[in-house]
Amino acid sequence: MYYNEEFETLPRPALEALQLKRLKSMVERVCAKVPFYRESLAKAGITPHDVRSLDDLRRLPFTIKQDMRDAYPYGLFSAPMEDIVRIHASSGTTGKPTVVGYTQKDIDIWSELMARSFVAAGVHRGDIIHNSYGYGLFTGGLGAHYGAEKLGASVIPMSGGNTKRQILIMKDFGSTVLTCTPSYSLYLAESAGEEGVDIRSLKLRVGIFGAEPWSESMRGEIEEKLNLSAIDIYGLSEIMGPGVAIECQKAKHGLHIWEDHFIPEIINPETGEPVAEGEKGELVITTITKEGIPLLRYRTRDITSISYEPCACGRTHARIARMSGRSDDMLIIRGVNVFPSQIESILMKIEGVEPHYLLIVERKDNLDILEVQVEVDERIFSDEVKQLQVLAQAIEKEIKVLLGISCKVRLVEPKTIARSEGKAQRVIDKRKR
Repeated sequence: MYYNEEFETLPRPALEALQLKRLKSMVERVCAKVPFYRESLAKAGITPHDVRSLDDLRRLPFTIKQDMRDAYPYGLFSAPMEDIVRIHASSGTTGKPTVVGYTQKDIDIWSELMARSFVAAGVHRGDIIHNSYGYGLFTGGLGAHYGAEKLGASVIPMSGGNTKRQILIMKDFGSTVLTCTPSYSLYLAESAGEEGVDIRSLKLRVGIFGAEPWSESMRGEIEEKLNLSAIDIYGLSEIMGPGVAIECQKAKHGLHIWEDHFIPEIINPETGEPVAEGEKGELVITTITKEGIPLLRYRTRDITSISYEPCACGRTHARIARMSGRSDDMLIIRGVNVFPSQIESILMKIEGVEPHYLLIVERKDNLDILEVQVEVDERIFSDEVKQLQVLAQAIEKEIKVLLGISCKVRLVEPKTIARSEGKAQRVIDKRKR
């Protein structure tokens, strides 16, 4: 039932005492080793000795994604590079990735928290885990992989894509657990049918899905089409990667966030002030055991709520609700973070393209589809159709190379895209309708 029962079931007073001890140590560490935090704490008039209780956390300054971009690549690291054994990165608005580093201790903790997450989801040593999260700079694939090995389960490192082969491997290898984005799981089910394979008849019994927003109705559809129990997992590379929080199989009512390693807060995104338990707001996370790149009050921009009520599974760690949106303009498309300004920066480097564009996101065949509509000047638009196709394909290729996502580019004539006197509408997300 538990991977680490001692820590997963710590009584709340003991858990909070451990959090405070680790928070004090973390603040001392970043103040001593990270110039950014030394300066921001000094600006706030706070020293590590001022942290005497968990309530003092709210006196400390926030960290935002822009701080990580400004520190690119290693400016927020608190460990020397000779102690960094792994580097991951995620996309940002400027084209530069957000870089995170891990010491061996960080990797060991991440592996344990993923093993905890797997067990909470109902996975055990005898399982065969079909891991379709992407491997590489994205944290999903390797995070799930190391957690599976830590648990002692068998892991198949499939990564994403090559759907026909994925189906064959699941069938022939007897996969019992599927890890991927929720939309890809439905695509797998549909593709299996086209290949004459009844995916419901396979040995899959648990699916652990994350990296993109999904709804309860989508959970029902996944469970019906794949004949498994669908579990929501949450993580972000800045904090660790997957395994920051997960639903338990017993309750499936909120995601347990591992509070012996992360301190969660829910704030009003406009004021920065805390909101009441159960009230929706922006999730803020402080890492209290990370060595490579510890973060103080990191604003995730994810909207959720938190509950400290006891869970039927016996775990004492708080539960956060399924993410209901974001407080910024970031899109998550097939597990990849995409900002409109990233695409804008690509478009504006291309001759003949006007600074007017529209991103249309919809879900077709259970996969996220991005269409980029962009105006071109009269000279370009009057060219032969073949030349327009060449330009559109060149833009598609550039977006694929720089952002790692496929899209359809549609070139439109000048003044086609609606203008606004206020903030321009750059995104139409049909998935929310």
